[in-house]
Formats: sequence, C-alpha cells, structure tokens
Amino acid sequence: MAAQREVSAWRPRVPGVVEVFHAHYTGYAYPMHVHDAWTLLIVDDGAVRYDLDRHEHGTPHDTVSLLPPHVPHNGSPVTERGFRKRVLYLDLSVLDAGLVGAAVDGPDLRDPLLRARIGQLHTALGRPGDEFEAASRLTLVTERLYGHLRPRQRLRVPPPDRGVAHRLRELLDARLVEGVTLQEAARLVHAHPAHLVRAFSRRFGIAPHQYLMSRRVEHARRLLLRGMRPADTAVASGFYDQAHLTRHFRRLVGVTPGRYARAGDGAAVRTG
Repeated sequence: MAAQREVSAWRPRVPGVVEVFHAHYTGYAYPMHVHDAWTLLIVDDGAVRYDLDRHEHGTPHDTVSLLPPHVPHNGSPVTERGFRKRVLYLDLSVLDAGLVGAAVDGPDLRDPLLRARIGQLHTALGRPGDEFEAASRLTLVTERLYGHLRPRQRLRVPPPDRGVAHRLRELLDARLVEGVTLQEAARLVHAHPAHLVRAFSRRFGIAPHQYLMSRRVEHARRLLLRGMRPADTAVASGFYDQAHLTRHFRRLVGVTPGRYARAGDGAAVRTG
C-alpha cells in the first residue's frame, strides 16, 4: 500500500485546547519527540504502537490514550493499513503537572464513556459558534480523566444545587445574544464549571449549551416572522453566522430559516 498522509489541524476558540489534530497515516512512523501540552488521543481506524518512558503501549480501537507533556514518545502503525486518529492537545490549565506520573504509568484508558465524550467534544470543536458546547464537554472529559489519574481523590460530586442552576439560567437569558463563556459563567455563578454543567442538566433536564441554542432559535423565529432576513437574524440572535443558525434551526424546527420565513408569509411548508 502506498504511503498516505492526510492531516487537518486548527486552534479552536476554546480555552485550554492548544490544537485539534486529525490525521490518516499509512506507511509512516513518527520518531521520538515531545509536546509541551497533554496529548489526548483516540484512534478511529487501525491501531498505533508507541513507546513512552521506555515502555511499549498500544491503542486498540476502544482505547483513550493520554500522553503527558515533555515525556518523549514515538508512534507507528500496527498494520500496513495504517491508522486514523483524532488528537487534542491540552495545556496545563486543563490537567496539571502533578498528574504526569500517573499518566506515564497508565497512558491507555479503557473507558467507553470517556471515549464517547471525547468524540462529542471533537464534533463540537469542529463547528464554529459552538464553543460554549465544546467548553462544557471539555470540562466533563477533564473530570473523568481526573477520576482515572487520581482514583483515590475523585472529585466529590456536590448535591444538586438549585440556586446554581437557576443563576446560570438567568445569566444565559440575560446574555442570550452576546453569549458567555463557561469559564466566565462559572466565575459569575461561583461554581466549578463541571458542577455548573451537571447542576443545570439535573435541574432542567437539558444541558446548558442546548438550552442556550434553543432560546436563540426561539428568538430567531420571532425575528424571521417580523420579516428580518436570515443573515441578519443570525447576527441578531447570537449565532456565529447564517450557516450556524441554519444548522441549529433545522435541527430544532425541521426546516431552514428561509423556509420558515416564507411559511410566515402564508406559504405552506412540508418537512417530510
């Protein structure tokens, strides 16, 4: 099989994420190197064999690998089919240096829920305008990583706090258009980001980012029925751009904003 190298990389507007890196390699092995960030790796196809601190490790399909900063490692495909991987590089504000030893001892984690959450995080990071969702998913991923690396010091899950949930809802309503980052919300509401996400979800049965997008779509519907153009409605409702509005609007309403606006003029709209 001919050597193949396909990569995509970007830096999202989410605090703590240094880089998102997706790659498909065949016939390529990368030599010993280091990163100044945590490497959070999942392999979607094939498998990678790598050395970390003079010990050999591997990444079968259902494994999450967490490689610590400044520790040399390499990597090569297990078969000639190569591998397809998705990587997040996370800075020390996400995972502190005190976890390096535990990660060196056990970098490969068998945790289907963690892997699923990392996949959801990658999806959110690839959609401009969904940074609040990505930050929310990142804090839950981080919480679970701490549970693996410090099993005897698992974060105590606080009891449901209705006050925290209601204060966050009020903040999201007040900042509907201009938005708020998860870090800022946590500071204003005086709660840890992970606790904030969990408390809100338990109290209202919907994640904070889902609530925010549904409220923005609701606001957009009102503006469209007043005759505002979809492109202007996107900006006026807090969306990143018209495509961002269209994606969430179609998911929640079943039609595009343009078709919805025409329905407001008396035109029948079929969604089937």
